[in-house]
Amino acid sequence: MSVQKTLPEAGRGWQRGGAQAMRRRLVERLVSMLCNIATVIVLFVLFSILWTLVTRGAAGLSLNTFLHSTGAPGSGGGLANAIAGSCEQTGLAALIGTPVGMMTGIYLSEFGQDGRVVQLVRFVSDMLLSVPSILVGLFIYLIVVEPAGHFSGMAGTLSLAVLFIPIVVRTTEDMLRLVPRAMREAAYALGAPGWRVILGVCLRAARGGIMTGILLALARISGETAPLLFTSLGNLNWSTSLGAPMASLPVTIYQYAGSAYDDWVQMAWTSALLITVAVLATNILARWWLTRNGSAQ
Repeated sequence: MSVQKTLPEAGRGWQRGGAQAMRRRLVERLVSMLCNIATVIVLFVLFSILWTLVTRGAAGLSLNTFLHSTGAPGSGGGLANAIAGSCEQTGLAALIGTPVGMMTGIYLSEFGQDGRVVQLVRFVSDMLLSVPSILVGLFIYLIVVEPAGHFSGMAGTLSLAVLFIPIVVRTTEDMLRLVPRAMREAAYALGAPGWRVILGVCLRAARGGIMTGILLALARISGETAPLLFTSLGNLNWSTSLGAPMASLPVTIYQYAGSAYDDWVQMAWTSALLITVAVLATNILARWWLTRNGSAQ
């Protein structure tokens, strides 16, 4: 009797197991299909944006674009002053924000304890990650532009640096926390001082992720317009002085995109293309440099 009862129960158990396995396979296929569809949608949107920028922006590329400053409609002006202003403000913001952000991230990861100061710094950094950029522009306007009585490239640089720093802080802290504890302990066991362990072991192991954070921060500030409208404002003439209003590609796009003049609209598309190409080229060069140095070691 026990054998007669056991066999039907085993059969039902096998049927339930087979049904569950089939259900898992169906769910797996459904999820894989949804992931593939999402990937195709993202790639389609990305390549659509790039195709639009190339087809509309490439028509405005010429020697005048890189040699002449912006001018009146129909004057054949270029984007030389805007290119120089964007490179200067973005580059200086990166030079200011990279060491400040990395040192803050190192402190939060390696030296800071779970105290009030650390929690306050982390809270402020997280808040700046999501704060609207226009608020940063208004803040720099109040503390720099208004007391000075005029717009300036330095004010634009500071506003971009404020947006740059929190991204580097969070990336540096997160990447250093991912470094295995055993690597630190091995370095300490060999008699290395704390600063040497951080520079020679932790930062070396996390440099790929930290570089990614720096590139993300650079990509964000490269296209920011709102903070520059309240700080450097823009300049139709050639100017590289940090104490005077300075042109930039994002502000040029803002001013020219809605214009009634076809040549100004064309310059707006060309400016957008130049920003995109510059960000992509920076990412490719940085990845190539990291890969080359990594393989060399």
